[in-house]
Amino acid sequence: MQNFEQFLLENLPTSKSIHPHYEDALQNMLKAGGKRFRPALLLGVVNAYNPLMLDSARYAAYAIELLHTYSLIHDDLPAMDDSPLRRGNPTLHVVFDEVTAILVGDALNTYSFEVLSNAPFSDETRVKLIRELATNGGLNGMVLGQAIDCYFENRPLQIEDIKILHTNKTAKLIAASLKMGAIIVGREDVAQKLYDFGINLGLLFQIQDDILDVTQSSQEAGKLTHNDEDKNSFVTILGYERAMQEANALAQRLLQEMDNFDESLQSELSPLLTKYINRHK
Repeated sequence: MQNFEQFLLENLPTSKSIHPHYEDALQNMLKAGGKRFRPALLLGVVNAYNPLMLDSARYAAYAIELLHTYSLIHDDLPAMDDSPLRRGNPTLHVVFDEVTAILVGDALNTYSFEVLSNAPFSDETRVKLIRELATNGGLNGMVLGQAIDCYFENRPLQIEDIKILHTNKTAKLIAASLKMGAIIVGREDVAQKLYDFGINLGLLFQIQDDILDVTQSSQEAGKLTHNDEDKNSFVTILGYERAMQEANALAQRLLQEMDNFDESLQSELSPLLTKYINRHK
């Protein structure tokens, strides 16, 4: 991941113009760091099956990080979560202004597909990757989840509907990261299995985030916490104890599923996944 971080810094979006801070704003939240969880999943799959393709795969990993970063910038806007903190830094609309944050989010969204379209893969692979990212990050994926989340704020949902919400908002992009790794190395035979695993991993990731929201300070989390009281979070609806039970059950299921991965995939992903699968504990 150190190589990926260097790649990201060497390929930050640039835009020379008369605008006094547009380019700085484009780069701000990317340089702020983050877990880089989604890129790590994609690169882990590639490294398990064909390490020689890692250099090319970093373009796809970067595209996912660009799309994810745009989603965070928009999620933090006053019209949505109105959050002042992200990745341990002031959010973009706080550093600059709301208009700049909206436009930078728009730019990173579209730039993610520009990066993918220029990635050193065959045309067929590029189209598959673009389709996967668009399908899971767009109107019937992450954006749909965000729309449901915002619309039903202060309107409690049933637990099955909450799972649908977060499957779209969080899980699909995590699942797509794993599947895109399989597409890059031509392992279509495991692509869907990894995607299905990623959906459950993404749901666990969200339950954990909801748990950490009530157990961590903003300084510890690097973002505003204790901010989900009006939202359909797992803790808000189920309570802390039941949310922990859900997380523990899902974590156990994922660890069992990992045991069914082939040896190379298990060896590559196990250290990363075990860390995240158990982070709520």
